[in-house]
Amino acid sequence: MTVLVTGASGFLGRAVAAELVARGHTVRSLQRRPSQVDGVTDVRGSVADPALIARAVDGATSVVHLAAKVSLTGTLQDFRAVNVEGTRSLIDAAERAGVTGFVYVSSPSVAHVGAALAGVGAEPASPRHAQGHYARTKAEAELLALARDSTGLQVVAIRPHLIWGPGDTQLIERIVERARRGRLPLLNGGTALIDTTYIDNAATGIVAALDRLPRAHGNAYVLTNGEPRPVGELMAGICRAAGVHPPRWSVPAGVALTAGTAIEKVWAVLPTRDEPPMTRFLAQQLSTAHWFDQRETRRALDWSPTVSIDEGLDRLARSYAA
Repeated sequence: MTVLVTGASGFLGRAVAAELVARGHTVRSLQRRPSQVDGVTDVRGSVADPALIARAVDGATSVVHLAAKVSLTGTLQDFRAVNVEGTRSLIDAAERAGVTGFVYVSSPSVAHVGAALAGVGAEPASPRHAQGHYARTKAEAELLALARDSTGLQVVAIRPHLIWGPGDTQLIERIVERARRGRLPLLNGGTALIDTTYIDNAATGIVAALDRLPRAHGNAYVLTNGEPRPVGELMAGICRAAGVHPPRWSVPAGVALTAGTAIEKVWAVLPTRDEPPMTRFLAQQLSTAHWFDQRETRRALDWSPTVSIDEGLDRLARSYAA
């Protein structure tokens, strides 16, 4: 196949692009920065540029769409421009170019309304009830993409959850840096049970979705390691791998939710691009269970993870030691 991967300069996008190259596909990427993946042809620019998108999809047989605005701050308009309108422009261009397969990389947050998600599958995406601008616009874009599913353009949505591994500058780096500065609390003792996804598993799962489109199209699937653990235990493992002290103090979730709401309002008027120390969405993610039944995902994609959490933590420790 000739596959266009958007967002291939990001942590997950690079892994997906490299996996596709390793399997012998022709891979083209679309993002603002170089992908730095050997064997990938870069098209530099934004998914908000329709003319550039048209050039990027020309000649492609499939698209894996990962590009998104992922942040704890920003206006709704900023998120919609990239996450919703960028997706709309891309799928419009894909249809015109005769692309036959489209994998939309979503997030379980599109169905997280603040309550615990325990042992569920891919619950319906809800732009109205999802928490925060990122989740709401991803939910809207997922629904938009799946509505375009047809026999000519087969569309599937994959929701990998909390992706991590060596080289991750989002989840891992934030946990380690805050722990190093003594600013990483546990919420309610860190007892909430959560699923995560090691980077290699996320990449192979997304590629499996592309391979299994004739069977899986028209649906959304949550993708995880299928090894739920208490969030405090997972953060402690990450901290030990990085050689820093795990979090030792706890904050009631209600206090964190109140503080996160207040901090969001302050950050909205501050002239800064720094991420806030807490938001309401982050407090909910750290204090409520979110783990998922993986049986349907593995059946539909004919896929299973190959790297366990323990092996992933070992790899993370070796990367820090190096």
